[in-house]
Amino acid sequence: MCEILVWLNRQEFEYDVYSLVRAFYPGTQVNVRCMEEFPEETQPLPGEQIFVKAWCGSGEIYVEYKRAGEAASGEAVPDLQEKSRFEEKNCLKQVVYQVLKRATGRVLEWGTLTGIRPVKLAEGLLEAGRSPQEAQKDMQEKYYLSHTKSRLCVEIACREEDVLKSLDYRQGYSIYVGIPFCPSICMYCSFSSYPLDRWRKRVDEYVDILCQEMKAVSGFMEGKELHTLYIGGGTPTTLSPVQMERVLSCLEETFSLAHLREFTVEAGRPDSITREKLQVLKEHPVTRISVNPQTMNQDTLDFIGRRHTTEDTRQAFGLAREMGFDNINMDLIAGLPGEGIREVENTLEQIRDLGPDSLTMHSLAVKRAARLRLFSEEHRELTFENSSKIMDMADSCAREMGMVPYYLYRQKNMAGNLENVGYAKPEQAGVYNILMMEEKQTIVACGAGSVSKRVYPDGRIERSENVKDVSQYIERIGEMIERKRVLLED
Repeated sequence: MCEILVWLNRQEFEYDVYSLVRAFYPGTQVNVRCMEEFPEETQPLPGEQIFVKAWCGSGEIYVEYKRAGEAASGEAVPDLQEKSRFEEKNCLKQVVYQVLKRATGRVLEWGTLTGIRPVKLAEGLLEAGRSPQEAQKDMQEKYYLSHTKSRLCVEIACREEDVLKSLDYRQGYSIYVGIPFCPSICMYCSFSSYPLDRWRKRVDEYVDILCQEMKAVSGFMEGKELHTLYIGGGTPTTLSPVQMERVLSCLEETFSLAHLREFTVEAGRPDSITREKLQVLKEHPVTRISVNPQTMNQDTLDFIGRRHTTEDTRQAFGLAREMGFDNINMDLIAGLPGEGIREVENTLEQIRDLGPDSLTMHSLAVKRAARLRLFSEEHRELTFENSSKIMDMADSCAREMGMVPYYLYRQKNMAGNLENVGYAKPEQAGVYNILMMEEKQTIVACGAGSVSKRVYPDGRIERSENVKDVSQYIERIGEMIERKRVLLED
């Protein structure tokens, strides 16, 4: 098994270098050692081993690449005086990129970028007065983005600006409400989700505590305008109609909705959607819902533990349309185990027939807690295929349905080192998604495992986290409320 050992003299750049090396060598073990002086000689361990030395300091950057048993190759950049930390970091990543590009023969679509919010860079360039064409060129030259990805970033940055232009997001706030229960836990999932069957007897108690937290929060936000509401999870529609009614009524009774622009409920799993639950949503000012199949290939659904059928998805979507929901999102995932171009193409064809109003195309990110990692030996034979061709195919399908990209983000360990993109028809972009991902507005989050973010006028961001464990959340609700008071009150 190949192992990559990275020596780095600047610990503050450890994550960036580690992530970039991993992008060139997906699935390979990468170990980073931060030290002020590097060993003169490196003795290879048994098996194939690659050494990367990255030095940044004393006015220069030097990166060396050496495969066990071969001569070293490297690149140096002198004369780095008077560069900011940000410029130093970018220069270091540029050199690492060029060295690894030569060593592997690979070109990364996202170039040197390893962060989750690449659109922010495009926004900064546009705000600095660059034209869209100039911003795109800058991203290609400075971060080595492909033409396709730089164009996508700039297109989304322009669209986000258009969506938010009538929203005074600095004077307002948004609310996220977390319902951490699911009908079953998907094999790839690492969210704070709990199987409903094990927690059914405590859901009413959870709703009680959630309402208590929401009422306390309303007092901290007096004088502010509530712009968007988002109920996510987990799967919010695991709640019974009565429980859902309690949550929605509490929100309406507790917060002023006079300035509300969007109210989203993730109906999510098709097997959790009923006419009675949708009727409850219709009786409240819910403007947007999701019906999320992830894939329309039944074999994949069975394997990953979704416990619903493709027919369930069609029926749930049709029922929502029948009941008058005119802004329905659907989530799909590229890179699911065993799926390739043919399987994703089948999913897209069926989604095209349904005709949702927005579509979110995710690249699978298998995180540390997911069962696919916990049982990696058991699932060693699985393939996780994603490629630019698959994402381009999804992009073409969305545009054929009259949608355009409106938000984008990336995650660690994403299949194909790619991205998640949200597409929507005109006037139906998810405003909360933009505000949350681009950190444009304070988000007050209630529920187990949720994270509140306060965005200050100068761009500074502070966070407050609720505990993930449902029992701990219920027992320590006073502490959770106090954390928010400290975060939100002036």
